Amino acid sequence: MIRLPGPDGGVREYHPRAEPLALTTSGALTSRTVFSAAHVVADPYADTSPDSPAAVDWDATLAFRRHLWSQGLGVAEAMDTAQRGMGLDWNGAAELIRRSAAEARSVGGLIACGVGTDQLAGPAGLAEVRKAYEEQLALVEETGSQAILMASRALAAAASGPEDYLDLYGHLLRQAGEPVILHWLGPMFDPALEGYWGSADLDAATETFLDVIKAHPDKVDGIKVSLLDARREVELRRRLPEGVRCYTGDDFHYPELIAGDEQGFSHALLGIFDPLAPLAADAVRTLDTGDVEGFRATLDPTVALSRHLFQTPTRFYKTGVVLLAWLAGHQDHFTMVGGLQSARSLPHLARAYELADGLGLFPDPALAEARMRSLLTVHGVPQ
Repeated sequence: MIRLPGPDGGVREYHPRAEPLALTTSGALTSRTVFSAAHVVADPYADTSPDSPAAVDWDATLAFRRHLWSQGLGVAEAMDTAQRGMGLDWNGAAELIRRSAAEARSVGGLIACGVGTDQLAGPAGLAEVRKAYEEQLALVEETGSQAILMASRALAAAASGPEDYLDLYGHLLRQAGEPVILHWLGPMFDPALEGYWGSADLDAATETFLDVIKAHPDKVDGIKVSLLDARREVELRRRLPEGVRCYTGDDFHYPELIAGDEQGFSHALLGIFDPLAPLAADAVRTLDTGDVEGFRATLDPTVALSRHLFQTPTRFYKTGVVLLAWLAGHQDHFTMVGGLQSARSLPHLARAYELADGLGLFPDPALAEARMRSLLTVHGVPQ
C-alpha cells in the first residue's frame, strides 16, 4: 500500500499491482511506421543553474533510445519531447543528433531528427531564419538521418503572411536531399507558434500547409500533425497527395487515428509512446495481423494516462514522461534539464504513477512503488 496525495489536498491509499503487464507479441512492426519522440536524461551531478546549457547524461540517454529500438519503434530525435526550447539549446540538440544517429547506425534503428531555428538568440528576419534552418538541415543530413522540419518560433514571429511560409518551406524542400517530414505543432504545445502557416484561422492555415506539400510532393515523406483535433487530422489526411503519409502527433486520439477508417489511417510520431513503448509496439503488432479490435483493446486504455500527462498547460507533459522513465527503471533519478521536474504538482505526478501502474507499464512494480514512495516522502507525504 502507498499513500497518494489527491487534488483536493487529501491523502488516499492505493494498492499497486504486483506484476507487470504480460505482453505476447514480438518482432518488427509492418503495417504502420511508428516513431516515439524521446526524452533526454539529465546529468544529476552537474552543477548547473536554470540559465546554464543542458547537462545531459549521454549514456542513459542513448540507452533509452536502444530501449525504444528494441521494441521495434523508430526514434524521433531532438523534438519537443527532448525539451527543445525548454532546457535543451541548439548546441545540445546538435550533439544529441550526432550521438543518436551514430547509435542508430550501430543497431540498425530507424531515426528521424528535428530541424529548427533555435540557434537564433533573439528576433530575426526571414533571411536569418532561412539560414538557421539550412544549418540544421545540413547537420541532420550529414548524419544520415531523415529530417523533420519543425515549426519555428522565429518564423512565426518574422512571417507577415502565408506567402512567407510558402517561399521559405519551398526553398528548404528544394534543398533537401531526401524526403522530409513536415511538422505542424499547435500552440497548445508552444504558445509562440500561434498563427503558424500565416493565420490563426486553422482552416486557412491548413490550405497553406497543403499548398506547400502539393508544390513539392516528391520531397515530403509525410506530415506530423499535433493539433489534438482528430476530425481535422482525418480531413487533412484525406487531402494529402498520393504517397505522402500522415504521422499522427495527437496524444489524445491516437488509437482511432492509427487504426484508421475505410479511407486510410495515420502512422505515428508521438511523445506518449516514450513511456508506452512496449505496450504500443505490442498493440501495433496485433494490428499487423489485421486484428483492429485487439489493437484498440490494448491501446484504448492508455488514453487516460496520455490525456493526464498532456493536460493544460500541455507543453509540460515532459515532466510526467521523465517521471515514468525513472519509475520504470530507465534512469536513476527524477531530474530534468532546466529543472523542469518542478513543472507539475505532486498530485499530478501521483496520478500519473497510479494510471501507469494500473496499465502494468512498470517492468518492476516494486521498484516503481519504492521510488514513488521516496518522492512522496521527501515532499512530506507520510507513508
